[in-house]
Amino acid sequence: MLKLTFVETKLLARDPGAVFSLLIPLFILVVFGSSIEPGDRVLLPMALAIAVGLVGLYMVPTTLATYRERGILRRMSATPVRPGRLLVVQLLLQLVLAVTACGLLLAVAGTVLGAHLPDRVPAVVLTFLLGTASMFAVGLLIAALAPNGRAANGIGVLLYFPMAYLAGLMQPADQMPDMVARVGEYTPMGAFAQCLRDVWAGAAPDPLLLAVMAAYALVVSAAAARLFRWE
Repeated sequence: MLKLTFVETKLLARDPGAVFSLLIPLFILVVFGSSIEPGDRVLLPMALAIAVGLVGLYMVPTTLATYRERGILRRMSATPVRPGRLLVVQLLLQLVLAVTACGLLLAVAGTVLGAHLPDRVPAVVLTFLLGTASMFAVGLLIAALAPNGRAANGIGVLLYFPMAYLAGLMQPADQMPDMVARVGEYTPMGAFAQCLRDVWAGAAPDPLLLAVMAAYALVVSAAAARLFRWE
């Protein structure tokens, strides 16, 4: 297991998509952060949601679908290292990637840009875990249904932009039609982004939206497990 983790870590470090997932949210934060006031409570939650969304909807499905397309999962089923272990290792590494991206954003925003950092650390951790789980569940479902890595990549991108819009990451939610903004809150990324905004505003995350993210994580991941093909 350790050797498998080491090999997969090296492969992930060489993947341009991993660098993309780290740098794009940081680029958005730095570019827009040059015009924010000290103590800003809006830009950092937005960047965090973007980072997790990129990992969940781009890296997770593309990597797993590519492994299946290349026959890696099928060949591993004939070895003592079962393909299920590879799936677990990949999900853990993708989680580390998401944590790294968010940690980098928090460090830059807090030290360089002077953005507000919330005091409710447990609420931030809970929101991050549920939001990441719900986004990863969607990524797993894409990997289960996509015939190859390129298709998984395309589906992830096609889902990412509408979900980012509905979550208020492209246009502030208060400038969107009320019905659209309301619907957006009940998408995985929308619930995640809204809970982050609540925490950054000094409030507790909405229990209903936390439940929405938990429901997505459980139901969608169960569907992905049922539909996933190893070859």
